[in-house]
Amino acid sequence: MHASETSLRTVRVTRYVTPLREGGSLPAIAEADDGFLYVLKFRGAGQGVKALVAELIGGEISRILGLKIPELVFATLDSAFGRTEPDEEIQDLLKSSTGLNLGLHYLQGAITFDPVVNFVDPILASKIVWMDCLLTNVDRTARNTNMLIWNKELWLIDHGASLYFHHSWQQWEEQAKKPFAMVKDHVLLPFASELEKVNASLRELLTPEKIRSIVNLLPDDWLNTWSSGEPPQQIREVYYNFLITRLASSEIFVKEAQHARSILI
Repeated sequence: MHASETSLRTVRVTRYVTPLREGGSLPAIAEADDGFLYVLKFRGAGQGVKALVAELIGGEISRILGLKIPELVFATLDSAFGRTEPDEEIQDLLKSSTGLNLGLHYLQGAITFDPVVNFVDPILASKIVWMDCLLTNVDRTARNTNMLIWNKELWLIDHGASLYFHHSWQQWEEQAKKPFAMVKDHVLLPFASELEKVNASLRELLTPEKIRSIVNLLPDDWLNTWSSGEPPQQIREVYYNFLITRLASSEIFVKEAQHARSILI
């Protein structure tokens, strides 16, 4: 781990509570040795560590931009954990996830955001749409909002489907400068009338130093078996350069979002 001004706590998972079967990668509620419950994202699921990378980067960028997101923690899973789990699919998932995983603090009693019932302030909606365009987050739609209402406030969860450029790793420079066409399906786009205004303020918040501090959080343990074979620090550099390049080209995705909104309303 590289030293940075940004840091995540590490907890040890002590009890598997229940699977969250609405997630395609079988996240679960689990208890850790600090006594808190977490929504656990497993390295052995679906897209593997790339989903965890996207979750970490997306979550910490959200925090820097002043958006509400549950605390992220590194969560270690012992090799003996889950041996008594009767569900074979879950047992296999736990076995393949030994080591370092990622957890989000569980928001007890939170309810799913409903765009029909819940009004969102235009500035807040614009910030979230802007950030999801930056991250190329394909998973904030009416079908799957990935937002919760907790204590009467809007909280963001689940950024694992962001940064999809990393599934075609060698084309990151081209992807960094592309508009985000899927913004047309964003659940908050109808509310997002202040995209141009938030573009300037959010670019100021997301400094190169802060982006560096986030990508430096990515643990070697996740990056040592990267499919393209680069060493961990080189992989971190790709994420850093992708985000810096995309940030510098933000007018491109802002214009795309404004155009999509004009058609929608």
